[in-house]
Order: sequence, then C-alpha cells, then structure tokens
Amino acid sequence: MGSLTSLLSIARQALANSQTAIDATGTNISNQHTVGYTRKTAVFAESDTVDVGGSLLGSGATVTIVSQRDRILEQRMQQQTQADGQTSARLTALQSVDSIFQTTTSSADASGIGSSLDAFFNSFSALEANPTDGATRQAVLTSAQTFATAIQAASSQLTSQATDLGQQVSGSVAQVNQLTSQIAALNGKISSTSPDADAGDLEDQRQELITQLSGLVGLSQSSTANNGIALTTTNGTPLVGGNISYNLTAQNVGGSVHVFGQQNGVSTDITSALSGGSIAGDIQARDVDIASAQTSLDTLAFDVATAVNTQNSAGKDENGAVGGNIFGVPSSASGAAASLTVSLTDPAGIAAASGTDGAGGSTNATALAALGSGKIVGGETPASFFGSFLTQLGTTISGATTDETVTAAELTQATAQRNALSGVSLDEEASNLTEYQRSYQAAAKVFSIVDEMFASAINLGVESAVS
Repeated sequence: MGSLTSLLSIARQALANSQTAIDATGTNISNQHTVGYTRKTAVFAESDTVDVGGSLLGSGATVTIVSQRDRILEQRMQQQTQADGQTSARLTALQSVDSIFQTTTSSADASGIGSSLDAFFNSFSALEANPTDGATRQAVLTSAQTFATAIQAASSQLTSQATDLGQQVSGSVAQVNQLTSQIAALNGKISSTSPDADAGDLEDQRQELITQLSGLVGLSQSSTANNGIALTTTNGTPLVGGNISYNLTAQNVGGSVHVFGQQNGVSTDITSALSGGSIAGDIQARDVDIASAQTSLDTLAFDVATAVNTQNSAGKDENGAVGGNIFGVPSSASGAAASLTVSLTDPAGIAAASGTDGAGGSTNATALAALGSGKIVGGETPASFFGSFLTQLGTTISGATTDETVTAAELTQATAQRNALSGVSLDEEASNLTEYQRSYQAAAKVFSIVDEMFASAINLGVESAVS
C-alpha cells in the first residue's frame, strides 16, 4: 500500500508539473507581441530519492519556470540602441540644417545666399559701366540688402534650430529621470521578492525600461547584490544604484542648455562627456555641426562686409567725399551673420570713383567688383568659400547618413539575436504544448491505474463489491 501511495504522489506531482508547463506555454503564446517580454521555459529536474529499508525510491520531479534571458545579448542590444539613438538624432538635426540652404527661386531668404552674393558683386560691375546712374547705384544697395537679409535669415534659423535642440535635450532629461526612478523602484521589488532567482515579469519590465533609457542616454550597466542593477552614464555619472535613482538636470548656461549630474555629491556639467543616445546626438548636432555652420556664416558675412567697407572707404562718393561703410558689421566675426546690416542709405555714398578720378569716375567701382573674384574670405573667393561650406555640409550629412545606416543595421542584428533566444516562436510553443499535454495525459493515466489498484486492494480483489 505504501508503494501505491508513493506512486500516487508521484502521479499527482507529475500532473501539477505538466499543468505548470502548459500554463507557461500559454503565457508565452499570449505575449508573443508584448514588447520586452522574455520567453519562459519549463525546466524539469529529478527530485531527491528516498532511502526505504535500504532501497532508493524516487519521489518524482520538480519543474522550474525560467526566463530565457542572456545578459550579454541584452547589453549588446542596449549598446546598439544607444549608438543608433545618437546617430539618428544627429542625422535628423543635420537634415534640418541642410533644408536651410536648399536652393529655391527666392534669393531673399537663407537659401539665396549664393545667388544674392553673386548679384551683389555683379551690381558693382554694372556700376562700373554707368557710375553716375541713380538707378544703378540704388541697385547696389538693394542687392547689398538682399545679401544681408539672406545671411541673417540663415543665421536666425540655425539659432532657432540650436534652441529647439536644447529644448529637446531638456525634455529628454526629464524622460531619463522618469525612467531611472521606475528602474530603481523595480530594483527594490526584485530584491525583496526574488533576490537569488529569476524575477520573471519584473525583470522583463526592468529590462524594457533600460532599453528605453538607452535610446536617450549612453549607459554602463553592472549587476549588484540581490539581483539588482546599477546604471551610470558612459562617463560614470550615477543614474541608478539599488532602489535609489539620481536625477540629471538641464540648466541654461550662456544661453545654451547643458546637462548636469551628481558626481561625488557635486553637481557637475557632463554635457561634453555624454555619448550614446538621442541626448548626445542632439548635443553633437547643436554644439559641433550647427556651431560650425554658424561660424562659417559669420566668417563669410564679416570678411565680405569688411572688404567692401575698406574698399569703399578708399574711393570718392558721388559728392566727391571719401566713401564710408556700406555695411554695419561688428568688430569681430563672432555674431556677424546675425547682425549684418546695410548702414548706407544714400546711393550717392557709394564710392565708384578713385581719389585720382574726375567726376563720374569708376576706378573704385572696378575694384569693388573685383572683390567678388578676390580671395577675401578665409583665403578663398566669396563664392568658393560658400561653395566649400555647402560641400562640407553635404559631406557631413552623407557621413551621418552612413553612420545611422550602420548603427540601425547593427541594432537590427542585435535585436534578432536577442529575440532568437528570448522571443516567442509559435511553432516551438505548439510543439511544447503538445508534449506537455501528452505528459499530463500520461500522468492522469497513472493516477487512474493507481486508483483502480487501490479499489481492488480495498475490495480484496472483488472488483464489483466496491467501485
């Protein structure tokens, strides 16, 4: 009777184990499309044997539900998410910069810098041929104003884009703080409920939050006691430690949004140290790419305006006086594009004649027109300098496009490797479900046989006496 009781216990345990495995399979199937879900598998293990009168008797098996998770694959996917977040954010910003300088039919906006520059120097050539004509003189001032307006517009749009990127950084920092707070809370739950074993859905939730965080900021991750995870930025600024999160802050520094974090208890500017994630991409686009474009525009505006003012001051205007400045420009190149104005309002003030010319001379108009082909902007002609700027911008965008394509492909590959282990395959789950159902039926059959044997024993072999 004792052996039957043991066999009944084993059958009962087998039924429970099979049902647990069936339930895990059903959970997998129902979560096939759940973002961040990790496939669960049933792992069966033989229970300890029992020594009865010198004979070792089995006591059935146990089942453990294990999440199919690989830390190395998870971290690789996070690293690729960080890289793709940065390259994608930078490329988006660069494409917006490129749109500023796209050629249109209008020359009175940012896209018309090149055409307005050509028209401006061509107006001096027209003045050279007809230095006393009022309409021709007015055309010089009009073309000067068109050039100033175009370069101001470009500078203004670059400044606006830089401001927008700063606002995006502020918003992303707020998202980072929200995510790190949730991750720290999950660390606490996992440490209290499953400090030494797989925490199942709680770990899935934590991992998904870390993946989202990786899209915003570059991370370094390490495991801690009680199944916890510690997170820092790539430069070591703490974000999460145990059930405590450390907030980043976005602060205005010199008119630009900077990111600060806690290092050794001190708030430290970590803006230039960040890498990975959309925050780093936005900062790179703002502080490197847009800043470089703004510097080029400032150089163009300052050098052209300075050369024209200097040459105009070398001649005589229509009234025989020494020529003055045509452009209003600051004392240095910094900010020249944004502040460039046409300070000369009277067309008569254009110094077409040289000091030795008589009335109606055009020697200085010839010299002014020659500036268009002179190497007056950074050792290049104005047109060549602006063309080089556009070429460099195109090269930068092309490189950024290639970088984004590479990181996106690497992220896809890393995600596929992770999903091959952790994702749900309906074919595999259908096979497992069939196996576990048959196992359940087999255990039920054993249970039924033992029940019949018990009944036979109770009835002393007379099966009809007691059912």
